[in-house]
This record gives sequence, structure tokens and C-alpha cells, in this order.
Amino acid sequence: MKTLSEDIKTGKFKRVYLLCGEEEYLVKNYKNQLIQAINGGDTMNSNFYEGKGLNVKEIIDVAETMPFMAEYRLVVLEDTEMFKSGGDELAEYVKSIPESTIMLFVESNIDKRSKLYKAVKASGYICEMTSQTEGDLSVWAARLFANAGKRITKANMMYLLQKVGTDMETLSTEIEKLICYCMKTDVVDKDAIDAVCVTQMSVKIFDMIDAISTKNQKKTLDSYYELIAAKEPPMRILYMITRQFNLMLQAKDLSNQGMGKNDVAKAMGVQAFIAGKSIQQARNFQMRELKDGLAESIKTEQLIKRGAMDENIGVEMLLIKYSKKEEKKKRI
Repeated sequence: MKTLSEDIKTGKFKRVYLLCGEEEYLVKNYKNQLIQAINGGDTMNSNFYEGKGLNVKEIIDVAETMPFMAEYRLVVLEDTEMFKSGGDELAEYVKSIPESTIMLFVESNIDKRSKLYKAVKASGYICEMTSQTEGDLSVWAARLFANAGKRITKANMMYLLQKVGTDMETLSTEIEKLICYCMKTDVVDKDAIDAVCVTQMSVKIFDMIDAISTKNQKKTLDSYYELIAAKEPPMRILYMITRQFNLMLQAKDLSNQGMGKNDVAKAMGVQAFIAGKSIQQARNFQMRELKDGLAESIKTEQLIKRGAMDENIGVEMLLIKYSKKEEKKKRI
């Protein structure tokens, strides 16, 4: 992203760009910055295309058109899926784009083996925006607060991330709410976070798994009923439970191999916060319990989809089973 930021700052642009990656907030943010830097709102010399099945010949014809009283013609293509199939013609074209044209691809799905991906990499710049680490998110969020004249401690920043989650779009919205709420003070504290920030479903699932791991059946079911009251579908809750059992199983296996939190996060392809939480929760389970929990979650989903079990009853039975305290055997 440093190269992209430098291009935007200096106004020295590549002929072709590809913005992609799982962090949609960053993709959208840099897309808008790049468009503004290139054309400054000039719609006459900007062409926008979106979706599959585009007419490649028309796009090339437009790209070959000289800009009118401007330095560049900008061609923006979003979610074309040409980086998976059908992009061979454009792959040849991007090798010889006119100096007066800049082509910007913004894609959700890419295949790095495709001819178009390799052509863009060779002729321009590819910026893949992955999920940010806790440290990066903390720095970014602290900057947003500072720009609004607000301060937040490291402890409260971590509490905010744990409550809201690490999705940058969601986090940005919650920070805006906090800034407005703390209008009369320059300090953002825990009370303010509790007052205005919405606890995300993934965080509530973590709390539910915490309750299961400590065999707190009342808290487990209370968490489930809160999610139901918040209009979360039982099948989505079941999916998240299954996912968490899978994460804990991976985390326990990797940590048993001697890996630290950051290495576990990298191996699992998740943020360090999620890896750390999964490692912590997995300590309260035997490996056999995690495997059984994952298998039972998948089986419950299959039974519900076949119509052999009511979704509410299925999820409740699963939660009751794994949050139940084991009875101590009486000595004879």
C-alpha cells in the first residue's frame, strides 16, 4: 500500500492498477482516493464498467480514446471476474496501454495464475489488501480519534476491538459514533464504548463459546437467546459455532506444536486477536472434545437441512450438550 499511497501523493501513476483483497474497507477507500487523484471528479474523461460479460472491444476502444483537455483518461472496471476467466484479450492490451490512459481494476475474486493477473503485475501495480493486524488497527483507529481531538488508552482500544470486532468498515462506523457521543470530552473511555457501540455477532459467539468452555450452561443459553432476540437466524448461529469449533481445533493443534500466537494466526489465516482467543478457549477442551464438537455441529446442520430436526431445537440441544457439567462419579 505504500507504493499506492506514494503514487496518489506524487501524481505519478502506473498505466494499470489492480486493487483486491479481503479488507473491503481499504479496497474501497484506496479506490476512491486513486480515482480522485487521477481525475479530480472529471466525469468527461472517466469511464466506469461493472460486472461480468463486458464488451472487451468497447473497453479497448474507450481506452484508446485521447482525453479531452485533461492529462489522463481513466477506465475503471469492477468485479468483472476477468481475473478468473475471459481476460486474455485485455491481458494482451495492458502491455501497450497509451500513456494518456490509466486502467483501474477492482476485483473481489482473482486467480493469480491468470494471464490478466500476470500482465497487470508486469505492466502496472497490484495491491492486495488483507485483514489488518491488531497493532495496525490500533494505530489506524487512534489516528481517527486523534484527528477528531480525542484520546483513548491502549486498554480501552483493545476493549473496543474485542467488542466491535476487527472489520474496518464496522469499526469506522463505531468510532464515528464514539466521537459524536464524546463531544464534550477529549477522552474515550470504557463507559462510552459500552454506551454506544454494538457488540458484533462474532464477538457474542466468542462469549458463548467462553461459556461453553467453562461449562456455564445458563450463560451459554442466555447468549443464544440474546442472539435470537436480535433476529439472528439459528442456522447462522450454528455456522458460527461450527466455525469456532474448527478454529479452536486448529489453534490447539498448532499451539501443541509449539507455535506462538502470531505464527498460529498466520497458519490459520486469521488475525492475531482471533488466534489468541481461540488458543485461550481451546485450553478448556480436550482435543477429542473439539473434534466431537465439530463433528456434532456438522451433523446437526445436515439433520436440519434434511428436515429431520427443527433448527431451534437442534442448536439448543447442541449447546446444552457441550455446556453441561460432567457429573462426578460417586465412590462406592
